[in-house]
Amino acid sequence: MSGSGSLLEELFQTKPECIIDIPEKILPSEKIGAYQGMSRLAMVEIAGRDSVAAAIKGVEENEFTDLIPTIAYTGTEYGPWFSMERALRRLAERLPHARIHDAVILGSPGFWQALNGRFISELISRYGFYTPCVGCHLYLHSVRIPLALSLQNIPIITGERERHNGDEKINQFSEVLDFYQRLSDSFGIELLMPLRHISEGNQIEEILGFEWRQGKEQLDCVLSGNYRMLDNKNVLKNQSIRGYLEDFAMPCSKEIIVSYASGHIPDHISIAASILSGT
Repeated sequence: MSGSGSLLEELFQTKPECIIDIPEKILPSEKIGAYQGMSRLAMVEIAGRDSVAAAIKGVEENEFTDLIPTIAYTGTEYGPWFSMERALRRLAERLPHARIHDAVILGSPGFWQALNGRFISELISRYGFYTPCVGCHLYLHSVRIPLALSLQNIPIITGERERHNGDEKINQFSEVLDFYQRLSDSFGIELLMPLRHISEGNQIEEILGFEWRQGKEQLDCVLSGNYRMLDNKNVLKNQSIRGYLEDFAMPCSKEIIVSYASGHIPDHISIAASILSGT
């Protein structure tokens, strides 16, 4: 991470507003100009095992020569920062012929709160359920779009998968992934999901070229599994989630991204409240 590792860690711990106001030490203006001139450049989401495998497969399928790793923070993560450093190191080791540029950290507590925190009671009343997972993943895709736009609409590689050894995650239902895709498409950003239809974990390890167990050696979430019952079954269905996304989360995210793209930090809570009230 070329000397910026301690600053990245500090930002991840303090979680400031950091989507269009990225510190110069993390993303110098001269680098932005250089990135804008690269023809085979892509952004890659860095989180855990699947994100690294997606980057590897994305390069193989699209012949990208340059990757910008991005790390986005939410309000619920915990664990050792070195897991992120290790993921970045593994990516560089696995792709020796691609240039892995300095990592960029992104996030907005206000944005995450607007989608997933402030209006919990209202969302339960309207849609009959609450889980932060769908809105959280929508947020994670959203916070990267302004940077992708500023770099001449570069594609974003994500590790989203529909199934994990037969298991489904609510934030990765097929229809939900389509919503993420639609959000990016609406801004002219290609969201690449090279692992979308890979179910078996051993196939992920084949792509990685080394052993890395699912859910291990990465940051954890304090709300992990919140939508599952005692018997581990998921009782939430697409129809409930569809209404939440169509009526609230998608229009809220779009309006917030438009504000960022125009160079303004939005009033996230006011935007969300306005959409919920229909004003």
